[in-house]
Amino acid sequence: MNKKILNKQQKRRIAQGNEVARKNIIFNDLESSTEGLEPEATGLVITNYGLHILIEGLDGAHCGNHYRCYKRANVPSLVAGDLVIWRHANPFGVVVARKNRSSKLARVDISGKTKSVAANVSQIFVVIACAPLPKPNLIDRYIVAAEAEKIVVRLVANKMDLTNHKNLTYLEKVISKYQHVGYPVIRSSVKIPLGINLIKYHLRNETSLFVGQSGVGKSSLLNLIEPTANSPTRTLSIANEQGSHTTTASKLFRVSSGGNLIDSPGTHAFSLAHLDSRQLMQGFKDFHPFLGQCKFRDCIHDEQSGCAIVEATKKNLVSATRLKNYHHIRDELKRT
Repeated sequence: MNKKILNKQQKRRIAQGNEVARKNIIFNDLESSTEGLEPEATGLVITNYGLHILIEGLDGAHCGNHYRCYKRANVPSLVAGDLVIWRHANPFGVVVARKNRSSKLARVDISGKTKSVAANVSQIFVVIACAPLPKPNLIDRYIVAAEAEKIVVRLVANKMDLTNHKNLTYLEKVISKYQHVGYPVIRSSVKIPLGINLIKYHLRNETSLFVGQSGVGKSSLLNLIEPTANSPTRTLSIANEQGSHTTTASKLFRVSSGGNLIDSPGTHAFSLAHLDSRQLMQGFKDFHPFLGQCKFRDCIHDEQSGCAIVEATKKNLVSATRLKNYHHIRDELKRT
């Protein structure tokens, strides 16, 4: 009998099924071996290892300590920053519920599925640098996602010690553009160092997320801000000045000077598929003064006659690049 040849999609489904089965076996073994469940308490998710969740106890004798837990099957997916209800036990605790999120950020994984990145974030730091070259479209995607969740946005222009770099002039133009829109920019360097105390100041009393292209120095900044983080770092490729991924899963760190900081995977853009046209437009706050001033009520803000935003770009009141990025994201959302 000829052996059936499976295509890649079929192989992936079988692998996923085997993984689910393996997790169920481990889950059942853990549940049957766990004794002495303590009363329910509140915890904070530090990171998700897949089979296990690392949480920090927030009250009682467990406050400030870290514990490995598994979660009940009816508990939704968990990411760094989630608040949970859990019960301590040996050898593993049990997460029994996830509390409501004040905000959530997600990305699309390699299989095309939406995957949560972090929860309950109150501000994001978009880290850019002269190397690798900043991508305004990616920056705007970060900003739109944050604005939709009412998350404060700050830009960090890192590696400012590279005063003779060929991309420095372009970086300064990018900085100026977003400062004009109203987003604060912190100039930083881990070598001088520069801007570190200012970042620490803004971290206090907040749960913050570092985002940006691989290679911009997020992990290096994190290690300087919180030396106990020990986040892995890598140098840029000399050939193309592109970074390689060093972070595989979002992880929350308690900053000793105050606040929580989540380190996230590298270049993955946030998913915007859940946004409607109004929410997308709200993500470009420099457009807001001109809304309602177009000649046609159903204006799609392109080169058609009478568009107030297009006219604003001609007067340098609105960035033409930002308008182009808006159209790019809008067209992408139409296809989803």
